[in-house]
Amino acid sequence: MKNLPHSPVFGAREILKYIGPGFLVTVGFIDPGNWAANIAAGSQYGYSLLWMVTLSTGMLILLQHNAAHLGIATGLCISEAAAKFFPKWISTVFLGSAMLACVSTALAEILGGAIGLNMLFNLPLNIGAVLTSIFTLTMLLTNSYRKIEKWIIGFVSLIGLSFLFELSIVNLNWLEAGKGWIVPSMPAGSLPIIMSVLGAVVMPHNLFLHSEVIQSRQWNLESESIIKRQLKYEFLDTLAAMLTGWAINSAMILVAAAVFFNSGIAVTELQQAQETLRPLIGNPAAVVFAVALLMAGLSSSVTAGMAGGSIYAGIFMEPFDLKDSHSKTGVLLTVLGGLLVIFFLKDPFQGIIWSQILLSIQLPLSIFGLIFLTSSKKVMGGFANSLKDNIMLGLTALIVSGLNIALLVQVLKN
Repeated sequence: MKNLPHSPVFGAREILKYIGPGFLVTVGFIDPGNWAANIAAGSQYGYSLLWMVTLSTGMLILLQHNAAHLGIATGLCISEAAAKFFPKWISTVFLGSAMLACVSTALAEILGGAIGLNMLFNLPLNIGAVLTSIFTLTMLLTNSYRKIEKWIIGFVSLIGLSFLFELSIVNLNWLEAGKGWIVPSMPAGSLPIIMSVLGAVVMPHNLFLHSEVIQSRQWNLESESIIKRQLKYEFLDTLAAMLTGWAINSAMILVAAAVFFNSGIAVTELQQAQETLRPLIGNPAAVVFAVALLMAGLSSSVTAGMAGGSIYAGIFMEPFDLKDSHSKTGVLLTVLGGLLVIFFLKDPFQGIIWSQILLSIQLPLSIFGLIFLTSSKKVMGGFANSLKDNIMLGLTALIVSGLNIALLVQVLKN
């Protein structure tokens, strides 16, 4: 990409106008799936899997920026671009698998909200799941995007404050944590957890969602300089949002390692985590844990529904618009599909874990599809990826694919 003759001055007020899409996407990787994966990682392996959060977040920044790059440069989301530029059978497989990933995501999000309601009010999970779904559909079908965005940023703030509180009352080994963040380690039997952490952080539906919502600002394609200016501001939004998510995900593992791993307790369900927190570090911590989980479930259910609506509308070469029947159908398929599966689950916690593994298995399709689109001059014109961009994106795709193959081999052996 050519350099601008001058760079925009990033004043605080100007930057704030661009904040929002990245934080909307951030909800997707501090969702209940992340809670299940991170608490399992911290309780079973202590600080040793923190490196996976660092690696995943680095890959996430690269991929989400690339997805936004597509939206800004072309005015199309990934789904619309795939429907327009892929052969019919490839776009069918690509977008069909992406819709299934959204349903898998919604399952975890809705179930997380239901578990939060169960912790706070002792509601049965099925009833909590129905209430969470009703909230999600109400938010999506009655509010504008900008209203939803403000709600989501508020939820993210509450979740972050909740974990700051949790961290303030536990004893952490910061030396071990520092080592865990930067030194890769793969303890025996940890691969499914590593894969679930990867699937919970780098999520397929978030790539589609970011390429859609980045257009909600009604930026235009009047000139090359305008597009480049948008890309610079967007990167700041993405970077700030992803680093916030990295901090919250890390906090989940830190709390689990400090409380559960040090007490020799392997957590196998989120209710167990809350029940165990109460006698170990007090009732306020258990209540805050439940409230934050509920906020995560509600907010991430909304973004999963938005992603499903965007993908389904894109199949028909239409932008996401909840006044349109295709967007509404995509939302309903995503939310109600996830809700339906919940009624057949025997083990909710394992359901969340395996939903994240399924996401990580679909993820290479989304990544390779995104790379193809953003590398094509036919699609991107002068804003196609550079060789350096493609090398970094290609390495990310290879890492994800390699972990998927390793997980498949391990599952087949068992």
